[in-house]
Amino acid sequence: MHAYETIVNFFKQGGFFLYPIALIWAIGIVIAIERFIYLTRVGTGNRRHWDELQPLFEAGNYKQAMNVVQASGTALAQVMKYGLSRIQSARRRDDIEKAMEESLVEVIPRLERRTHYLAALANIGMLMGLFGTVLGLINAFAAVATANPADKASLLSASISVAMNNTALGLLAAITLLLSHLYLETKTTNIVDSLEVASIKFLNTLTERQQRAAAAGAAAAAAAPVARSTGEVRGARA
Repeated sequence: MHAYETIVNFFKQGGFFLYPIALIWAIGIVIAIERFIYLTRVGTGNRRHWDELQPLFEAGNYKQAMNVVQASGTALAQVMKYGLSRIQSARRRDDIEKAMEESLVEVIPRLERRTHYLAALANIGMLMGLFGTVLGLINAFAAVATANPADKASLLSASISVAMNNTALGLLAAITLLLSHLYLETKTTNIVDSLEVASIKFLNTLTERQQRAAAAGAAAAAAAPVARSTGEVRGARA
């Protein structure tokens, strides 16, 4: 109850500009919470999906991997879908890599959506707090200049309270939203990095399997003439 009364008195003594500052702060907090939930869900889904896909890639079971990514809506699934769809038609590793980079161009904006609003709202909240502070100081000097000597102290105190309350709330909103922006930007960067690492691991696994298959084919081709020659020699002896 004491905290509630403190907040009510804070707004009563702070003047009009406290309300738009509080509204900006509330909008920023809602955006930050929504982005945090979304990015946490994306990161968790990507990790779970990679644990499912990695054994399929190592086994060369790309058809089943394609079925898995088509049934999933994660960011990792979209990136892998682009790469898996190019395996049959691509002649080089670069072709598959470019296809996966194209998918990242589509995925990254969804991860970064609305996060940049937090920095803008933080600056607006701080500037509005500064504006409210300046108005409070103007009213304070005006009160001192025109009021009766007996009322000057109370009017000056009320005007300074308006100025300081606007400063306090503006700084609080700015600090909170800027910290949220920094945290969400870091979280987004980590998700993008994890997608790039997963893409590289997929490409490396694919390249290694292709190299082993080519080496096995070359060995089989080299062994075939030797086997035919041995058979011919045995046939001649017979």
